[in-house]
Amino acid sequence: MSPSQRTRIKICGLTRPEDVDAAVEAGADALGFVFYPCSPRYVSLEHARTLVQRIPPFVTPVGLFVNATEQEVLQACAAIPNLLLQFHGDEGPGQCEAPQRPYLRAARMSEGFDLLDFAAQYAATEHAKAVLLDAHLEAYGGGGKVFDWSLIPSDVPLPVVLSGGLNPANVTDGVLRVRPWAVDVSSGVEVSKGIKDPLAMRRFCEAVREADARRADLDSGY
Repeated sequence: MSPSQRTRIKICGLTRPEDVDAAVEAGADALGFVFYPCSPRYVSLEHARTLVQRIPPFVTPVGLFVNATEQEVLQACAAIPNLLLQFHGDEGPGQCEAPQRPYLRAARMSEGFDLLDFAAQYAATEHAKAVLLDAHLEAYGGGGKVFDWSLIPSDVPLPVVLSGGLNPANVTDGVLRVRPWAVDVSSGVEVSKGIKDPLAMRRFCEAVREADARRADLDSGY
């Protein structure tokens, strides 16, 4: 399998040092830290910085923001120089681009939502790296709900990160059906909000790798 076919894994909503260590050991490519104060998984910038210091090279820290001020985003970038940004609120392309840093843009999927038009707005910017697809909820941030994957068109103009209600039991199917560039999980590997289950994280990563192997077999005709 070529590196481009390997599905990247992001585990989000980390709040404890032991969970950071377990996520890295499980095989996560990226770890998400929530800077949205209304979230039960919120971490202060100071605490996030101590958690990020535990991350080895080649594992990416991701900062999740919801309608934060530009100053708040820039402070996080200064505190964590290799932070990948993730915007989950009402931020337009100009706001996402303002920090001049690589970012992911979350999209809340529902019937009638024009993902192609939405993604194209961000694909036209310099620093957009992917669009993260989550279920549509009235509240901001992820809600641990699966959306209808058939709503995802095949020609999205940015790499797709599949999110929303993923867990060790359904992520293999998600990878095989959607073929995303990456998957994102939070509540699906928790024992309670913000408290991760090391075994569930390991099983999640193993399920993604199983899906990659099966996809490679399908693509090669076996």
